[in-house]
Amino acid sequence: MINVEPIQQKKLYGLNKYLNELTGLISNNKMPSKILISGQKGLGKATLAYHLINYALTVNEKNSYNLENCEIDPQSHSFKTISNGSNPNLILIDISSEKKNIDINQIRELISKLNKSSLNNKPRFVLIDNIEFLNINSINALLKVLEEPNKNTFFILINSSKKVLPTLKSRCIDYKISLNNKECVNITNELVDHKLHELVNKDITNYYLTPGNFLRLIKFSNDNNYNLSSISLRDFLKKIIRENHYKKDNFIKYFIFEFIHLYFLKNKKDFSFYKQNEYLYFIKKINDTNKYNLDLESLFIEFEQKVLNE
Repeated sequence: MINVEPIQQKKLYGLNKYLNELTGLISNNKMPSKILISGQKGLGKATLAYHLINYALTVNEKNSYNLENCEIDPQSHSFKTISNGSNPNLILIDISSEKKNIDINQIRELISKLNKSSLNNKPRFVLIDNIEFLNINSINALLKVLEEPNKNTFFILINSSKKVLPTLKSRCIDYKISLNNKECVNITNELVDHKLHELVNKDITNYYLTPGNFLRLIKFSNDNNYNLSSISLRDFLKKIIRENHYKKDNFIKYFIFEFIHLYFLKNKKDFSFYKQNEYLYFIKKINDTNKYNLDLESLFIEFEQKVLNE
């Protein structure tokens, strides 16, 4: 079973340069109190944040972070308590599975915790994942905390390349994370014990997918008994559209949206005038569907009929 949870990833792949830069700031007491880690979904931003936090919290521990290999010691007390949600030096905020936004009550609870005295002299971290899901009330409440953070308290905000309110972004140092297709494939290959070519058809790996999205796609295929090693991306998309997986799996919905973009962009050089108009038509329809919460089924069925079946 593939573990896709960032909090459980003991090894960091492909983001060493970002980790070294941030840990260097900690070592020299120059760590910004508010940083924004931004980049496409699935690049490993949250994993990077957990490794940075583990490094900071285990500096004087017996089982400290292995910076040379970018690896967490599984026997580390901090790793164990972070994993089970009991570490007093980490406050984690994320969108709940049953909600559409990070609501103001979560921020109020955060403020309450920050107003309580720390139990030790270690730095305290506030990790807010998926900040694009903060609603306006949550953002306003958070801005007040960010204005004057408590001493030795560090905020790490994670954004998956979505628009962030300027008032929030301006209060943070922005760290942009990026990987090219080759780097994403190499990292994913490391994560699956160098068996990516056995798990996923080359036709799929040739399209840009981040390591996290590769893992989610492999897990989805395993859960549904789909053989990704012998199916083309076109046929795979036909199958998941026809079987309505996007109605019950947000990742699949996101995956189809991304593929529509990538499919056209990859073949852009061969675009006829008709293809250019078709591309613009579907991109506008995706944007309108997201913006106005329109019917997904009609969009995907039309895409299948006009593009996948041509």
